[in-house]
This record gives sequence, C-alpha cells and structure tokens, in this order.
Amino acid sequence: MALLAVPFTLWLAGCSKPAPVAEVPREVVVLQAQERAGTQPLHLPAEVQSRYVTSLSFRVAGQLVERRVHLGDVVRKGQILARLDPADADQNAASARAELAAARQHLDAAEKQLQRDTAQAAEQLISAQQLEQSQDAHAAALSQWKAAQARAAVAGNQRDYTTLVAQHDGVISTEQANTGDVLSPGQPVYSLAWSGAVDVVTDVADRQLAGLQPGVAADVTLAALPGKTWKGRVREVSPAADPQSRTYRVKVTLEQPDASVRLGMTGEVTITPSNTTQTQVLLLPATALFHQGDKPAVWVVGADGKLVLRPVTVAAYGERSISLSQGVAASDKVVVQGVHTLTVGEKVKPVAPLHAEDFAL
Repeated sequence: MALLAVPFTLWLAGCSKPAPVAEVPREVVVLQAQERAGTQPLHLPAEVQSRYVTSLSFRVAGQLVERRVHLGDVVRKGQILARLDPADADQNAASARAELAAARQHLDAAEKQLQRDTAQAAEQLISAQQLEQSQDAHAAALSQWKAAQARAAVAGNQRDYTTLVAQHDGVISTEQANTGDVLSPGQPVYSLAWSGAVDVVTDVADRQLAGLQPGVAADVTLAALPGKTWKGRVREVSPAADPQSRTYRVKVTLEQPDASVRLGMTGEVTITPSNTTQTQVLLLPATALFHQGDKPAVWVVGADGKLVLRPVTVAAYGERSISLSQGVAASDKVVVQGVHTLTVGEKVKPVAPLHAEDFAL
C-alpha cells in the first residue's frame, strides 16, 4: 500500500501549476526636453562669390586665333581678351566700303543732274516731265547711298565683333574655349566675375527656410582670415530649390567688405531667422525621433509606466538635436534610445543615461 502512495504523490505534484513569474519592466533611457527660444541661429558653410558673373562670347562665328587672358587674370573695362580670325570680316567690310563709295558717286552725279535740270526748268528750257525724272533719279540714288551706308556700318560692326572686349572690371573665373576652336555666335569663351560687390553664398534645406527673408542679419567668418567677423544681411533667398541638391540658395551681402575678402574664400555664415512670435521650443536628442506612418512622433513614459506614442511638430532639425514646437511638455519623460524596438502600452522602467554627454544638445 505504501508503494502505491509514492507514485500517486508524484502524479499530484506533476499536475500542480507553477507559480506565475512577475513581468520585469524593460529599462528605457529617458530625458526631459530642454526649453529654448523658438528662433535658433543657423550655422552654414559659405563661399564668397561675385554678385555679378557674365558669360563672355563673340557675336559672330569664326575660329578663335588668340586668347590674351587666362583663368584668374584680373581684367579692366575695354581690355581686349580674345580675337577671331578677321579675314572674312575684313573682306566683307572692304566690299561694303567699295559699294558705299560707288553709291556716293552715283548720288553726286544725280545731284548735279538735278541742279542743272532745275535751273533749265526755271528758264523753261526743259519740260516738267524731264525735271520729275531727274528728281526721281536723285531720290533713288539717295536711297541707294543710305542703304550702302547702313550695310557698311553693319560690315564694320561684324569686323569689330571679331575682337572680344571686357565690358566691366573683374576676374576671369572660367575658361570655356581653346585657341583653334571654331565658335558659333554666343558660344561662351570666358566667365567674368565683376569686381566690386560680392555675396556670401550658402544653401539651406527646406526645413530651415522658416524666418529666412531678405534683410535678416548675418555674421560671416572666413577660414583664411581667422579672428575677423563681417556683418551682413540676407539679400536674396531663392524661390525654388535646386533640382539636383533640393536646397535653396541664400545670398548674404557684407555691409563693409574690404580688400582682404577675395572671391572663392570659404567659411561660415551664422543667420538668425526672424521670428515675430518668439515662441518657445523644446529641444531633444535626434535619437528620440520616431515616425507614426509619415508623421514624426516620440515615445513618452506615462504616469502608469506605460509607453505612449506622441505625435509632435518639428520646428527645426539640428546636427544632433530636434526642436519641437508641439506634442511634448518640459515635464514629459521622453525615450531617447532604442525607439524602434518599443510598442504602445509596453510597461517600462525609465532610467537616466549612463553617459549623459552622449546626449548633449
């Protein structure tokens, strides 16, 4: 009987349920958002460029036989830059001058004949019809002379157009044709960056456009001139994005440029966008950003320790941070690490970052 009791006892032990194990909440790294002014300065790479750049080309076709300047040369207004082969243009000009001389002789003869006929008609030595014929011949000769004069002027211009002359002081910024090339009218030979007014040029993303408008103040520093800062103002914001980079070109004019600022120098421009409302934004590490569909969101630990996915409005994107204008409060505990492994309603245990410097804003 005792032997039967042992297996029965073991069977009862096997049928009993194990005690439930308490679920341990997952630890998540959280931070509270930092309050900042809504308008944050933009620090952007920039380059000094001439405000005006002209493409230089010949008005007529021909073979390029001489280039007098090269990339980087400083040129003055009226300086000869290049020449085309002038042989054909010289012949056309000579032909037009000869035609003009012949027309002049014809007109002189017609004028003399008209003067004689006018005098004879006054004495009634010739008929009125003959006088009219002389007048018509003179008018035709005068028209021919004027037409020949116009053709000679055009031929002279065509000959002059075989010489490329600088229309402004400046610097040759590009070379686009070589000696010996046969050029068509309007084909670029050089690009001329005008002397004088310069712009500091940078590019911004669409999310950085808010508050950027002409007249906004800017500070410019150049790597080649350390320790110096130039004041400037935004002169122009491109109305359309570049089709390749999808960025918007911003041009800043320096208020007091000096001779040390040279074309092609690079540096940084700091622009503080205008913001009439002066709203406050909350700053969080960029690692906190999640997306609910195509909308930005963050994970917030609720009072009951459960995760809530909170939609937010991003005011600006920084290199390591995001600025939020709506969606979270300064007292909220926002998850800043491992956001793509979380689920809504999950029980978690918020902990501070082990290395706070990893999330410095």
